[in-house]
Amino acid sequence: MLGERIREIRKKNQMNQTEFSNRVGVSQGTLSELEQNKYNPSLETVLAIIKEFNVNAKWLLFGDMASEDDLKEMAGELNQVENNLVINFRKLSARDQREIVDIINLKNTQKSR
Repeated sequence: MLGERIREIRKKNQMNQTEFSNRVGVSQGTLSELEQNKYNPSLETVLAIIKEFNVNAKWLLFGDMASEDDLKEMAGELNQVENNLVINFRKLSARDQREIVDIINLKNTQKSR
């Protein structure tokens, strides 16, 4: 259920309900009700969660991930080092993932000068 995935994102990022709700712009009470699947979040809340925590929209909304065939195809396109980077990147919190992306962007900017 959607509420369970929202809770999973919050816990993965080691946040309490107040911290998480402040990041996505809802009250703590609203977040509590969302996590309990009492009602569905607004589009604005869904978009805030996707943007703020860098989560896959399809997974958040439907619980679907890439199919096994999709994963095999992607794995074939990556070498072992790249594959390990992706695996380890996915283990990081959303905050740490954003930091890594910022570092990569900085390195690419410096390289192009």
